Amino acid sequence: MSAYGAIAGRATSEVLPSTLWRPLKAVDASNQPGYVTIHHLTLSTAKALPGLVEYLHKVFADELERGLTYPQEILPGETYTLAAFEAYYFAADVLIAVLEEDESTSTAIENGAIVQYDIAKAARGRSWEECVAGCYYVKPNYPGRSSHICNAGFLVPPAMRAKGVGKLLARSFMHYAPRLGYEASVFNLVYVNNTASVRLWESLGFTKAGLIPRAGRLKKADSNPGEEFVDAWVFYHRFEEAR
Repeated sequence: MSAYGAIAGRATSEVLPSTLWRPLKAVDASNQPGYVTIHHLTLSTAKALPGLVEYLHKVFADELERGLTYPQEILPGETYTLAAFEAYYFAADVLIAVLEEDESTSTAIENGAIVQYDIAKAARGRSWEECVAGCYYVKPNYPGRSSHICNAGFLVPPAMRAKGVGKLLARSFMHYAPRLGYEASVFNLVYVNNTASVRLWESLGFTKAGLIPRAGRLKKADSNPGEEFVDAWVFYHRFEEAR
């Protein structure tokens, strides 16, 4: 429950086409660059894919346990349930990135190009652990009269980090959010010690709308014991109209 009460997701009129995004850093021993395809899902379409929601729930719960990026806290003896994850992460629209190996050295394919297959075909029989490069939700940041401004939450499994996935997810968000009907985006809490995220949103033209002092009581990084209060940036961006 937010400070505004329950915020209903905007009604999605249709499933948006899957798209291709590149390049990733080398994804395997071949040292060849790779790419991802991005697939638009809702809770109902995700639950039709056996094991996907359960896998994302585990990755997200592990991220909350780290205590470094999201404000939610799992207390000692508490379990972050699948139902809680579905209600939060799948409140509206979710975009899933599937890792694919690029056998071509051509750079002629435009980012955002539509691919003519769905997430099940993109997986090519692999487990979700093998092929899900990351994901993010898109939902209103405010209710009613301000619901044209969205929020997004990004998640990259540990095994997929340091490959450039986050940057591709961010660029695809700039593509999908206006097509989902949003005019702008606000990120409420980008903790200042998350320097990779801060640099990424700055590089994409997001505006620092304000700094919230002591916004998060986070665990210390690098397995150091204890917690510390960390400031957070509020980022804002108005989208260009979807073509």
